[in-house]
Amino acid sequence: MIIVGIILLLLGWLLGISLLYTIGIILLVIGLIFLVLGYVGRPVGGRKHWF
Repeated sequence: MIIVGIILLLLGWLLGISLLYTIGIILLVIGLIFLVLGYVGRPVGGRKHWF
């Protein structure tokens, strides 16, 4: 999710499409939140590990 967020963020910035830029920021933030929750040891979506 973090990688998709970065790709959309860059595409939105390069192409000048603000919707892609906004969606990229949202996905990046959600991915970072999931990453932090995973490192803390909290299960995310009912799973302790995401593979």
